[in-house]
Amino acid sequence: MSNSSSITQFLLLAFTDTRELQLLHFWLFLGIYLAALLGNSLIIIAIACDQHLHTPMYFFLLNLSLVDLGSISTTVPKAIGNSLWQTNAISYAGCAAQVFLFVFFISAEYFILTVMAYDRYVAICKPLHYGTLLGSRACVHMAAAAWGTGFLYSLLHTVNTFSIPLCQGNAIEQFFCELPQILKLSCSDAYLREFKLLVFSTFAILGCFVFLVLSYVQIFRAVLRIPSEQGQHKAFSTCLPHLAVVSLFISTGLFAFLKSPSISLPSLDLVVAVLYSLVPPALNPLIYSMRNQELKNAMWKLMTE
Repeated sequence: MSNSSSITQFLLLAFTDTRELQLLHFWLFLGIYLAALLGNSLIIIAIACDQHLHTPMYFFLLNLSLVDLGSISTTVPKAIGNSLWQTNAISYAGCAAQVFLFVFFISAEYFILTVMAYDRYVAICKPLHYGTLLGSRACVHMAAAAWGTGFLYSLLHTVNTFSIPLCQGNAIEQFFCELPQILKLSCSDAYLREFKLLVFSTFAILGCFVFLVLSYVQIFRAVLRIPSEQGQHKAFSTCLPHLAVVSLFISTGLFAFLKSPSISLPSLDLVVAVLYSLVPPALNPLIYSMRNQELKNAMWKLMTE
């Protein structure tokens, strides 16, 4: 038994004691991180430098890439370092900072994905009002609201979590300081306080999810009314990748944060954490640029100049 006031560091999950497997983990995570770093950086630079991409859709995509860079940079470098140097310790302050930054970035990503769904809804269902509803000022306000809400949400949960007494040691069963895993170390009665806050926050998340679903229902209804097959294909090619990313991100994230501790399995928790924290930042650049000729042209121009 230990108290949170006496804890100076936490012990993160050690994947294996075998040196060869530790190095395999190091190279795997390093490859994912470099892919995310390169892909998102190219998107950010291409959108910033190409005047043709200064539109609401690409403005929100730039924000999404910034969020992805932040979220994966918060967790993976520490995991890579631990595998390379054969350590699994992280300081108390470092863990608190990791929780704050990670929750901040994934919360902001969720709200930006919601705004991107609204952008696609207006572009397809109300194209004549697109310039009015999504002017430059409106876009900046929506992006600022997403970042600001993520910051407040993260601050609330970080302060509340690290004010809870920890009675179950300092070993975190995850490769980074994941909020639900830290709550498993808390005293049983104290855990309920943060869990209630998580449940309350879920109402806001579900509200955005309902908005997303309704937006895509309207989008698909409008797309199916497009007379030309080429027009339908173009609309689906821009919406389906976004829907796939949102579905993966939301389903795995909600499962990780809201599942009961009684059904917690280390292998399952690890897979879910990888799916919502590593896969989207690495795949988003590929998904959003794969069928977007304008973005591909801008990135190719950037790399060849």
